[in-house]
Amino acid sequence: MEDNNNKMDKIVVLDFGSQYSHLICRRIREANVYCELVPYNTPAKALKEMDPKGIIFSGGPASVYAKGAPKPDRQIFAMGKPILGICYGHQVLVDNFGGKVKKAASREYGRAGLKIDDDSDLFKNLDTSINCWMSHGDAAEKVPEGFKVIGHTENSQSAAIGSRERKMYGIQFHPEVVHTERGMQILKNFAQEISGAKPEWDMQSFIDTTVKEIREQVGEKRVLAAVSGGIDSTTVAALMHRAIGKQLSCVFINHGLLRQDEEKEVVRLFKEHLGIDLIYVNAEKRFLSRLKGVSDPEKKRKIIGDQFAKEFVAVAKKHGPFQWLAQGTLYPDVIESGVSKGPAAVIKTHHNVGGLPKWLKLQVIEPLRFLYKDEVRKVAKLLEVPDELLKRHPFPGPGLAVRIIGAITPEKTRIAKHASKLVEDELKAAGYYDKVWQAYAAVGDDRAVGVLGDERVYGHIVMVRVVESIDAMTADWTRLPYDVIERISNRITNEVEGATWVTYAVSSKPPATIEPQ
Repeated sequence: MEDNNNKMDKIVVLDFGSQYSHLICRRIREANVYCELVPYNTPAKALKEMDPKGIIFSGGPASVYAKGAPKPDRQIFAMGKPILGICYGHQVLVDNFGGKVKKAASREYGRAGLKIDDDSDLFKNLDTSINCWMSHGDAAEKVPEGFKVIGHTENSQSAAIGSRERKMYGIQFHPEVVHTERGMQILKNFAQEISGAKPEWDMQSFIDTTVKEIREQVGEKRVLAAVSGGIDSTTVAALMHRAIGKQLSCVFINHGLLRQDEEKEVVRLFKEHLGIDLIYVNAEKRFLSRLKGVSDPEKKRKIIGDQFAKEFVAVAKKHGPFQWLAQGTLYPDVIESGVSKGPAAVIKTHHNVGGLPKWLKLQVIEPLRFLYKDEVRKVAKLLEVPDELLKRHPFPGPGLAVRIIGAITPEKTRIAKHASKLVEDELKAAGYYDKVWQAYAAVGDDRAVGVLGDERVYGHIVMVRVVESIDAMTADWTRLPYDVIERISNRITNEVEGATWVTYAVSSKPPATIEPQ
C-alpha cells in the first residue's frame, strides 16, 4: 500500500529501545493523531520528508553518558519541530543542550508523586499534582540553559523540564502507561496543542481512504487472499471486498489443526454474513502426513508454511490468473521485521503467506499495515464483521501445531481441540471470554496418573493458558476465580478422554510467550 498517511498531520516517535515505544505510538493515535514509530538513528533528512508536526524521543535502557549510547541525528534539533523526550529521551535532550546527566543516588522505579510547577502548556488541564510512573537510574543534575523546571518529584528536582521558545520538553516519567494519571492528556497536549497536529486519524476515515486507494492500485485486476477465520485476515477480506467486490477471491485452507468445528463456522460466516464465497480446501491429510513424527517447533512451522504455499499455488493455478496477493500484515509485524515504512522486507511466515514461487508474479497488497490490533477490531466493527468473528480470540497460523508440544498425534490433537473448546465454553458461561485476550488448552508428552472410577489411568497433563493483553506485545496471565478454574479442570478430566491432570499457566509475557511454541 502507498503511504496515504503522508497527507495527514502526524507525530513521529524515535525508538531508543523502550518496551513502551509502541505504547506511545498507540496513545497518540488514541488522541486521533496519526503516529509512526521509526528507529532512533533515522536521519534528519528522512524525518523532514515525513514532515511530522512533532517528534517524540522514547525511553530506553541505555545511559546517555555510556560509551556507544544511542544518540539521534543532531540535525533533528535544528529542524524547528516540537520535541518531547520521555525518560531516556529526556536525558538525550538535557545532554544535547549542555545540561548534565548523572547516575541517580537511588534508582527511581514505580509510582511517584509529580508536583506540577508550570501548567501553561505540556501540563495544561491537569491538577497541581499527579501520580506518575518512573523507571530510571539516571537523572538530570543540571538543567540546560533556556530550559526551566516545570515539574518535580521528591527524588527528582527536574522530573519535567521545558523550553517554550524551542517547544522542547523532557519528562523523566512515562505518560504512555496506565499507571500515570492523566498521561493521555499530557501526550494530547504535546500532539495537538504544542505541535498543532489536527485530530484527523480515525478508523472510518482510514476505511474511506484505503478503499479508494485499493481501487486505484488494483484497477480491473484480480486479488487472491488467504483467510483463516482470524480477525486480521477477515478484516482484509471485508475491506478488499468493499473496494473491489468480485475481483477478490478468498481461499480457506484446512490444515487439520484448527479449533473444533472451525472449518464449518468460517465458511458459514463468510457466506452468510459477509457475502463472500470461499474457495475451501481440505488439506488435512497432506499436512498431517508431513508433520508425522516431527517434534521440533521450528520444523513444524516450516513444514506448515511450505505445505501452505503448495496448497496456495494449486489454488492460484486452478482459479487464476491473479495479479495481487492480499495479506493481513499489521504495524507491529512491520516494525518487528525491521522496517518502519514502505514494503515489509521480512514477513513472519506464521503470520502471512510465505515461500510462494516467483513465477506466480503476485504483487503484495497489505491494507492493514499501518494498524495496531485494537484498531483492526474497530475497522472490522465498522465493516460489519459479525461479533462471532470479531470477538473470537486470536489463533496462531500454524494452529494447534504450536499448542501440541512434541510430535503431533491424533490423540494429542483431539485432546487439544476438545479441552480448548471446554475452556472457551466455561469462560463464556462465567462472563470472562470477552474480557480476556486469549484462552486455550495445550498438551504435550508429559503424563500423570489419574483415578477414573476405581481404575488408575496414566493420561496426559493438559495445560490451560488464559491471558489478558491489548495487542499481544505484552500479556499478563488472568487471575480467574478459583471456582472457574475448578470447573474447567473438572470438565477436562471428566469429559476429555486421555486427560488426567490440568495445570494453569501463570507466566506473563515477557519473559514467557503467549503460545507455548
